[in-house]
Amino acid sequence: MAEDLIIETKGLRKTFISKTRNGKKELEAVGGVDLAVKKGEIFGFLGPNGAGKSTTQRMLSTLLPPTGGEAKILGYDLAKQQEQIRQNIGYVGQTGGTDPAATGFENLILQAQLYGLDIHTAGKYAREFVERFQMGSFIERQASTYSGGQKRRLDVALGMIHHPKLLLLDEPTSGLDPQSRAYLWDELKKLKAEGITIFLSTHNMDEADKLCDTMAIIDNGKIIVKGTPTELKSAIGADTVVFGFHDGKTASSAENLLAEKIRAERIQTTNNLVHLSIKDGERRMPELLRLLDSNNLEAQNITLSRPSLDDVFLKYTGRSLREDDNQ
Repeated sequence: MAEDLIIETKGLRKTFISKTRNGKKELEAVGGVDLAVKKGEIFGFLGPNGAGKSTTQRMLSTLLPPTGGEAKILGYDLAKQQEQIRQNIGYVGQTGGTDPAATGFENLILQAQLYGLDIHTAGKYAREFVERFQMGSFIERQASTYSGGQKRRLDVALGMIHHPKLLLLDEPTSGLDPQSRAYLWDELKKLKAEGITIFLSTHNMDEADKLCDTMAIIDNGKIIVKGTPTELKSAIGADTVVFGFHDGKTASSAENLLAEKIRAERIQTTNNLVHLSIKDGERRMPELLRLLDSNNLEAQNITLSRPSLDDVFLKYTGRSLREDDNQ
């Protein structure tokens, strides 16, 4: 393992066996994942719900044994040194790990003691994170009374209470309001500035774009592309124009027309939306509108944007991540 790699996996796999009327069925949740996460970076694991993100994180955190492949976490072998890995990582799952009947401070003390810290050190670290995450106004209340943003602050503090070198976060801002999401983003940036490596699973493209140094996009249990957000978007190389139509038939007609008349890098239809990847999209917009209008194809709405991570996902999978997220 290279010295600057905190996580390194090769062919990491997980299959589940389910019972059916005809016997047993094997489901491959993660199919041969290769990862290389560098020390001190925020690494993004972007993909739709059900893509294999949580399963991968649970394997890396020793909560779920892999079916195949190999991995090293902080230099420790995932198959043989689980205890050493647990002592040096923090893991925050989607649902968190708080005891709702206990206060936030009691949760922090208990978590610290579970990591073997004495009561004096546990109290010191608990107070540190109460101040750091601005939890003083609610930390003595039962965790069951917390808002979504308050609970997520406590969840991250629980994952960090023993000062790990690596923090694994699974959908950390899912369901949060914009203000709470922005606050948590700022805290994660501060952790990175202190040298903490963060492995972040998300289906939020803005989150991945704003936070991550490098990332991998996963779909159906397999990684489809890796790189920095800038590299991935630059590889698209064109503006994206999206025409929204009233129905699928009109959208299909528009796609055929544009494919015939316009020189574009990619034309693709999802539902009633026609995605057109084209250079100089703003300059060529009048030409596109005249073409549609002359053929009685009226767009209900039109958007023009620079390449996004959703465009990257669309390019490699044939569908929109936003579309998957809304299902």
